[in-house]
Amino acid sequence: MDLASRIRDIPDFPKPGILFKDISPLLADPQALAHVIDLLAEPFLPGGTGGAIDVVAAAEARGFIFAAPVALRLKKPLVLLRKPNKLPHTTHSVRYDLEYGQAELHMHTDALAPGQRVLLLDDVLATGGTMLAAAELVRLAGAVVAAYSFVIELSFLEGRARLAPHAVHTLLRY
Repeated sequence: MDLASRIRDIPDFPKPGILFKDISPLLADPQALAHVIDLLAEPFLPGGTGGAIDVVAAAEARGFIFAAPVALRLKKPLVLLRKPNKLPHTTHSVRYDLEYGQAELHMHTDALAPGQRVLLLDDVLATGGTMLAAAELVRLAGAVVAAYSFVIELSFLEGRARLAPHAVHTLLRY
């Protein structure tokens, strides 16, 4: 299936000079979305090449779209990494830089147990800033990053190098 044909380019969004990769056409195609979920989960199924994981975690908001069905497919818990003031319980937090601004992620302090192996999943890997913040939240809980997984990688921004030495799985590279 040609997944790239279901990604739309939006120039100058969210600000001039950014070429935004819009996943809306992919989400509007149930067959393509189901295929993406299968491809994201496949490396982490028993006998897969991605290694063992205990938990799937994803950053707000588009990461949730993919992480929830992947977690179900893998029969693993899902941990939500949210913006400030969105989680009702005590949280860990990490501030970080994006390619076009700053942000902050929070995670419940009891969301992960020490030693758990976490798959961090999101829609797009750009500079890696969001996933580095997510990895810091994992470390604060005493858990470990097992791997990263993305639908799209913007390879020219070299985010993959920032996530080393962990495995990075992507479906589409631009």
